[in-house]
Amino acid sequence: MDTNILLESGTNELEILEFKLGNNHYGINVAKIREILSYQQVTPVPNTHPSVEGVFMPRDTMITVISLKRCLGMEDSGDNGLFIITNFNKLDAAFHVDQVVGIHRVSWGEIIKPDSTINSVEGSVATGVVKIDGKLVVILDFEAIVSGISPETGLQVNDIEQIGERERSEEPILIAEDSPLLSSLITDCLRKSGYDKLTITYNGQEAWDKIQDFRKKGILNDKVRCVITDIEMPLMDGHRLTKLIKSDNELKKIPVVIFSSLVNEEMRRKGEQLGADAQLTKPEIGSLVEAIDKLLDASKQ
Repeated sequence: MDTNILLESGTNELEILEFKLGNNHYGINVAKIREILSYQQVTPVPNTHPSVEGVFMPRDTMITVISLKRCLGMEDSGDNGLFIITNFNKLDAAFHVDQVVGIHRVSWGEIIKPDSTINSVEGSVATGVVKIDGKLVVILDFEAIVSGISPETGLQVNDIEQIGERERSEEPILIAEDSPLLSSLITDCLRKSGYDKLTITYNGQEAWDKIQDFRKKGILNDKVRCVITDIEMPLMDGHRLTKLIKSDNELKKIPVVIFSSLVNEEMRRKGEQLGADAQLTKPEIGSLVEAIDKLLDASKQ
C-alpha cells in the first residue's frame, strides 16, 4: 500500500491509516508510516517486554516487532496479519495488526480528544477518536506505547539535570502539546531550566485563541515571546498554528519551535516552508532548551 501521500503544509489535515485488531477499528497518522508488509517470521528475543514478539530483518535492518493486541490486552494474532513499519522519534518499529482497511484524509478539527476519564497524565494509549464512514476509529498514541515498552525512547529528561542550576528567566513561553504527560514533562524541564512564565495549551486552536486574546488585551509581548508546538494535535495541528503565526505581520517575529516525534526529513521541509525557527524531535529536551535560549537571545538584539 502506498503511504507516501503528500499533503500541502498548514492545511490542518492529516492522512489516517485505518486498521483492525479483531473487530475493533484503530488509526495511525500516515506521516509515521514507512511501509506496510505482510507477516514475516519473527525471531523471539529472551527477557524482552511481554508486548514484544521479537525481531525480524527486512533489507538488512533489524526491526523490533510489537504486538498491538498484547499492548491493548487482547488475545494475540498468531502468525498472520500485517506489519505496519513506523518511524518516529528517530526509531523504527513494526506493529503487528490483523488487517488494514484503508487511508482517509481528515481534518484535525474532526478529531475528538478523549476526556480525562480515558486520557490521564498517567497515560492512555488513545490520542483521539474520529468518526469515519459511520464508525468510531480510535487513533492510538504510538509514542506512549513505545515509551511504555522502552522508557529510554521517551523524553531525555536527564539532559536537563546536566544543564545544572540556571538563573530565572522573565521570557514568557506558550506551549501547545496535547499529551498531558508530555506537557507536564516539558513544563517541568523548562522550569528547571529557568523558564517560569509558561502558558500551557493542549492544541493549536487553544494556543491560537490565547494569542488572539492576549493581542486584543494589549498584553501579547508580556505573555508570548516564544511558541513551542507539537505537530499532531486535535482541532488544530502545529503546522497550521505555525502558518497562522508566520503569516501574520505582527506575530511573525515570535520564534516558533516545533517539538515533535514526527520531525523527519519530509516534515522538516514542511516546517521550514511554514517559517518554523527550529525543529526538534521529541527525545531531545536538552536541545529544546538550547534552541529556546538561542532564539530568545537573538530576538533581543
